Amino acid sequence: MITDLGTVLGVWAHPDDEAYLSGGLMALATDAGSRVVCATATRGELGTPDPDGWPPQRLAAERTVELARCLEILGVTEHHWLGYRDGGCEQAEVAGAVAKLCELIDRVRPDTVVTFGPDGITGHPDHRTVSAWTTKAFERAAPRGARLLYAALSEPHVRKWRGLGEELGIYEPGYPVAAPAERLALDLRLDPGTAARKVRALAAQVTQTSGLIAALGVQRYTAWVGAESFVAP
Repeated sequence: MITDLGTVLGVWAHPDDEAYLSGGLMALATDAGSRVVCATATRGELGTPDPDGWPPQRLAAERTVELARCLEILGVTEHHWLGYRDGGCEQAEVAGAVAKLCELIDRVRPDTVVTFGPDGITGHPDHRTVSAWTTKAFERAAPRGARLLYAALSEPHVRKWRGLGEELGIYEPGYPVAAPAERLALDLRLDPGTAARKVRALAAQVTQTSGLIAALGVQRYTAWVGAESFVAP
């Protein structure tokens, strides 16, 4: 049950990570009256194939606005920027990053923390680094009885969409890592209304999703993002 998650804190690397990997979970939790808090390490200022048209400062400003719109659609009213450079999390001071997250956990007192697993889903170094930071902070500061969940891709999802992932080039070599059914702590198949809402939230992040949604079509894109899975460490 979504209500069993209690207060949820999500910790992610770039704007749109939160919606792709937990947009349905956040929407369902806010609808159930749960508190949902989101933290984002960077503003995703390098997330473009057109750096001349979208220089980092301009893209960071645009993605800041896009994320606010996305979270509003999902019903999330609490968001925190961690202030790191896109592509630079791996070089950041670990102790300082973990301390920031410990402070956030102390303030939020989450029952459930969601983030990337050690694989980072796509293998992106920022994703894997944020996973490591969050895991250390959870171990140090989480309330007794709190639960840590890592976003994962189930084996059926990987089998069904492997070709699309390869076509889009979204995974580092050797990825994605498929999670077997017995490892899944939470496996959500989003109902049509929640899936459509998740797509609206993703569509609000125009610089990242407009071309992809147009290329795939709304129906196929919705099917692609219509499941969310999580494993326990």
